[in-house]
Amino acid sequence: MPIEVQTRKWGNSIGIIIPKEVVEKEKIKENQRIIVNIVKEADLSDIFGMIKKRKMSAQKMKDLSRKEWER
Repeated sequence: MPIEVQTRKWGNSIGIIIPKEVVEKEKIKENQRIIVNIVKEADLSDIFGMIKKRKMSAQKMKDLSRKEWER
């Protein structure tokens, strides 16, 4: 289940908070080990920079964007 969260400074580390709705739906308990798939938000300036250089079609740009989001 993909969700969007924001990182926060936590001591010398970076932490995230899982929303209550997700915790309840997924039945996540305290001290339970879970796997988190990290996908950084796309930087649109990178995408728009590619368009100017390559002059690609809108469909090709969408396909490339999807590949990046699936990482």
